[in-house]
Amino acid sequence: MADKQISLPAKLINGGIAGLIGVTCVFPIDLAKTRLQNQQNGQRMYSSMSDCLIKTIRSEGYFGMYRGAAVNLTLVTPEKAIKLAANDFFRHQLSKDGQKLTLPKEMLAGCGAGTCQVIVTTPMEMLKIQLQDAGRVAAQKKILAAQAQLSPQAGAPPSVEAPAAPRPTATQLTRDLLRSRGIAGLYKGLGATLLRDVPFSIVYFPLFANLDQLGRPASEEKSPFYISFLAGCVAGSTAAVAVNPCDVVKTRLQSLQRCVNEDTYSGFLDCARKIWRHEGPSAFLKGAYCRALVIAPLFGIAQVVYFLGIAESLLGLLQDPQA
Repeated sequence: MADKQISLPAKLINGGIAGLIGVTCVFPIDLAKTRLQNQQNGQRMYSSMSDCLIKTIRSEGYFGMYRGAAVNLTLVTPEKAIKLAANDFFRHQLSKDGQKLTLPKEMLAGCGAGTCQVIVTTPMEMLKIQLQDAGRVAAQKKILAAQAQLSPQAGAPPSVEAPAAPRPTATQLTRDLLRSRGIAGLYKGLGATLLRDVPFSIVYFPLFANLDQLGRPASEEKSPFYISFLAGCVAGSTAAVAVNPCDVVKTRLQSLQRCVNEDTYSGFLDCARKIWRHEGPSAFLKGAYCRALVIAPLFGIAQVVYFLGIAESLLGLLQDPQA
């Protein structure tokens, strides 16, 4: 039975390495996605991803594009590790005598992986979204304050500009949420996260497995390096766009701060209804191309690291006293 079984520690390390590399590469695009999804009609500050990134650099500096990255870099390792290891575990449990899984079983394994990962994904996204969107909210407040100074009401004393609010940190946000709402505060939007991540995994993992197998030279060999990467990119971007409506709703539900005159929501259905009524069906595709640009390389890198077996090499060096 010493065929191609990979140890659980190796799966976890591979997933973690892949997540760290991927997040570092694509985080600015993810920030643009969050800000584009959160802006509502009548409150548009950004016209596109490039416009958002340019304005972010101009107002917050280069590192403004990486606000919230520390949360992702800290939690993406367990998140990606759980997702990849859980999918592998469920595929192994559902396969019989090494036979190829049927499509329904592949989808069921993906469903299990998506369900497991939300334990880490929900609090990670909750904190990340607050940090990413803080710059947009602060910029709009600054614009409104400037407009108020330019057009003061008759007889009203000139307004004094309020000092800029200190930028929140992940630690401060976590402490405030736990104090005011308990552990449930960190899991706000759990249902929306499940509705996004479970269908994502149901689409992604079977699609990746089948695309990857198309480029495999022989049934017992690994696919070439570039095939795993391309299969991860195509499967990731396809799944990302497919579940983007749920991602928009999740982002809105998890945002605690609002700009002036923006809608508030009581739950998933209320949020979806208000978006449809006030912004139209196209609003559910806000940030879709950003999300595809984030997920494609993220999962392409993940699968390459996973299939190259970087962790197996590292663990082999640690276990070999001669190395």
